[in-house]
Amino acid sequence: MKLCSEQELLRKARLFDQAALAELYDRYNNGIYYYALRLLGDQGMAEECSAETFSHLLRALRNGGGPTDNLKAYLYRSAHNWITDYYRRTAPLPLDPDVDLLEPDSDPGNLAEQNIIQEQVRIAIRLLTPEQRQVVILRFIEGWELDEIAVSLQKPIGAIKALQHRAVAALQKLLLEKTD
Repeated sequence: MKLCSEQELLRKARLFDQAALAELYDRYNNGIYYYALRLLGDQGMAEECSAETFSHLLRALRNGGGPTDNLKAYLYRSAHNWITDYYRRTAPLPLDPDVDLLEPDSDPGNLAEQNIIQEQVRIAIRLLTPEQRQVVILRFIEGWELDEIAVSLQKPIGAIKALQHRAVAALQKLLLEKTD
């Protein structure tokens, strides 16, 4: 099966083409889920966020709205808005210790040290502002480019660079304090 371009996929999704909707879900669901999991730290809430993100897209398409371009950014922005609303309603949960922030090391001798470092990073990330946390996760964990983050967060690229700079400086300070 040939994959559609994002624009073609979006065009077909507007017509509620079942194959296009399935491809859209298959293409973006895992990314949305893991993005939400990293920000929420809870598998159940990440699943709910992912489901609500796609439900929001379908409602928008049904009403003649939704993205006109950059479907990926639209979906991540919807997920971010859901997460923001969730945090407004409840106190944030701790990040799930089973979620790897780094690629696992295959050397068992390094595994314990890696687990300690990951826990320190999780704690430090929780102390960032929500916007800084989002930029760090999208940039360094999800591997997004700055311009993609800017589109998703609807901010100028300069603002994204500033958020990234402040977040990295804060993380550096927090993590270096742990080693002193």
